[in-house]
Amino acid sequence: MSRPPRPLPAAPLAPAPEDDVLVYEVTLAPHRSLSPAGFRLLMGVFAALSFASGLVFLSMGAWPVFGFFGLDVLLVSLAFRASFRSARAREHIRITASLVEVCHVPARGRGWTARLNPFWTRLWRQDDEDHGTLDLALVSGPRTVPVGRFLGPAQKAHLAGDLARALAAVKRGVVRSSI
Repeated sequence: MSRPPRPLPAAPLAPAPEDDVLVYEVTLAPHRSLSPAGFRLLMGVFAALSFASGLVFLSMGAWPVFGFFGLDVLLVSLAFRASFRSARAREHIRITASLVEVCHVPARGRGWTARLNPFWTRLWRQDDEDHGTLDLALVSGPRTVPVGRFLGPAQKAHLAGDLARALAAVKRGVVRSSI
C-alpha cells in the first residue's frame, strides 16, 4: 500500500452543500475503557499499595527500595497520561453524492484532509483468517487514504461494510427526497 496523502492542515469538515445529498457520515475515535475517575481511583489504590510496600522495605532497613516504589507509580501514571492524550485523535469520514472526504485529526501534530471522487473510489481491505480485518483504505487512482487505523479488527470490518454500502449507493445513484 502506498503512503498516506501529504499532510495538510486539518480543518473540521465543512457543511455539505445544500444541493449535495449526504449518504454516510461518521466520526471515529480511539476507545479507552478507563474513565478519568477510574484512573484516579486506580492510581490512588496503586500508590497506596506501593507506599505500604515501600514502608515494609523501609522498616527492614532497605531504604533505597522505598524510592523505587514511588518511581513505579510515576511511570505508570505517565503511561496512562500518554494513553489518554492519544485518545484525542479523531477521524471524520463523510460520503456525499459528489464527494468522499476524510479528515484525520491526530492527537499531536498536523492533520490532513483528503477529498476523493466517490465514483472513482473503491474500498481496499486486508483480511486475515484468524484475526479479521487488519487494514482498511479508500483508493482513488494512485491515491490511497488509510481509514480507521486505531480501530480493532471487528470495528474495521463493520466500518468496511458501512463504507462499501455507502459507496455502492452513490454509484447506483442517490435520489434526493422531495420533503
